[in-house]
Amino acid sequence: MYIPKPFEITDVNEAVSFMQQYSFATLINTSNGLPHATHLPFTVNKSNDQIVLSSHMAKPNEQTGYLEQSTSLVIFTEPHAYISPKLYEKEQNVPTWNYIAVHAYGHATVITDEEFQLEALHKMIEFYDMAYLQQWATLPMDYKLKLMKGIVFFDIAVSDLQGKKKLSQNRTETDRLNVAHALTNSCNTNEKTIGNYIQSEINLKS
Repeated sequence: MYIPKPFEITDVNEAVSFMQQYSFATLINTSNGLPHATHLPFTVNKSNDQIVLSSHMAKPNEQTGYLEQSTSLVIFTEPHAYISPKLYEKEQNVPTWNYIAVHAYGHATVITDEEFQLEALHKMIEFYDMAYLQQWATLPMDYKLKLMKGIVFFDIAVSDLQGKKKLSQNRTETDRLNVAHALTNSCNTNEKTIGNYIQSEINLKS
């Protein structure tokens, strides 16, 4: 990912928190020189200096066949906003786009042990739908095992983490305040979210 210095996320914990918040991501692998992508929910865990991304996909998905054969790229991104040049002081300006994204690279390991698979499902349900855990616990084990036979579980040990937050850091203070004000007062959820990120950064520096 192209990351100019002003936009680089250097705090690993900040990147991990972003991945955990926007955890529905895109998994990319290559086979025979062609990229293949699947959109999946992930759980993101950090222990000491190791970050592990966990998920599963349908067994008929052809990407499962070469999941372990190439480096995996998982892209986490969601909030973004168009920035109009009308928000800048000077007339000679052009539009741009503000956004936040984290790219995680690593090698995937397919999990075949049933106990680990059950644990992975438990952790994912616990993260995404805590209220469903009680219902999940009452389901027959043979039903769960049948479901699991149609799924490929995997972990990705992250070896490279790249984070970018393009939040008008290269603009003047006045321009940045104008952008933050316009976006935080928008009715669009994405714009409002990016505006709040910009305002938080401004507040940290003031």
